[in-house]
Amino acid sequence: MDKHGPIIVIEDNQGDQRILTEIFKNLDYSNELQFFTDGNDALEFLDKTDKTPFLIISDINMPKINGFELRQKIHENKALALKCVPFLFFSTGADKTSVADAYAMSVQGFFRKPSEIQELEDTMKKIVEYWKTCIAPSDYNE
Repeated sequence: MDKHGPIIVIEDNQGDQRILTEIFKNLDYSNELQFFTDGNDALEFLDKTDKTPFLIISDINMPKINGFELRQKIHENKALALKCVPFLFFSTGADKTSVADAYAMSVQGFFRKPSEIQELEDTMKKIVEYWKTCIAPSDYNE
């Protein structure tokens, strides 16, 4: 995990992307925000980039591959797994089964998208602040 790396957001809804862009602008984090509309594009970027992302925030219901399939592909990729990038679900489609399935796949968080913009901003701030203070194995260069 690179605390200064980009925040990867996999979200196919353009309106949600605009709202998140505004929220991160208000929060004034230095991390670059990178959006992908489907999991395949995100996976291709993660496979090819030299950058280590700070966070991956993914919707569940997306075209091509869904968030669960994306998580599984990242988890099975040894090079990506060693980067210790926190993977979080952020979705309106939260139910008991999807939350249990997510945690069974070693997802580091599952958040329901709030409908109010201020609540969404508060949630994003809590997520980023938590992970900025968290220690990962990749923090130790030996």
